[in-house]
Amino acid sequence: MIVDEKGIKDSWKEFTEKLMNEENKWDHRIEASVKEGRADYIRMDEIAAALNKMKRHKATGLLGLVAEMIQSTGDIGTQWILDLCNGIVKEGCIPEDWKSSVVLPIYKGKGDPVGCGSYRGIQLLEHVMKVVERIFKNRIRQKNCGHMSKC
Repeated sequence: MIVDEKGIKDSWKEFTEKLMNEENKWDHRIEASVKEGRADYIRMDEIAAALNKMKRHKATGLLGLVAEMIQSTGDIGTQWILDLCNGIVKEGCIPEDWKSSVVLPIYKGKGDPVGCGSYRGIQLLEHVMKVVERIFKNRIRQKNCGHMSKC
């Protein structure tokens, strides 16, 4: 059993690196086309729809900003996200702080509480990033499935 703080951290680091870097099988028969040219800018109604679907009372990312805070600002918050999102579309890259996240181990309630495998990781992501992801996910679904809500 590891009892020193450095040993515990190293053990968790090794466990999560192995878990997060597993290779997934890829079906190489599936082909994807590349869209070239200018990306369509995000619209205010897409932001509002994504914000309305956000779950309430969720843990924050590193910045501490939750969807409820953005919604409480009304049009000001929605416009801020719109400007940010369209900057991302224009530049073709996401903010640096979205490339990092916090993973918290949560005990599953079974197994040895000392073993890393008895925990599952909860990743804390920025809520604004979740809004952007939801918009792009909806666009991909519409492109691949027509205007159906689910594929």
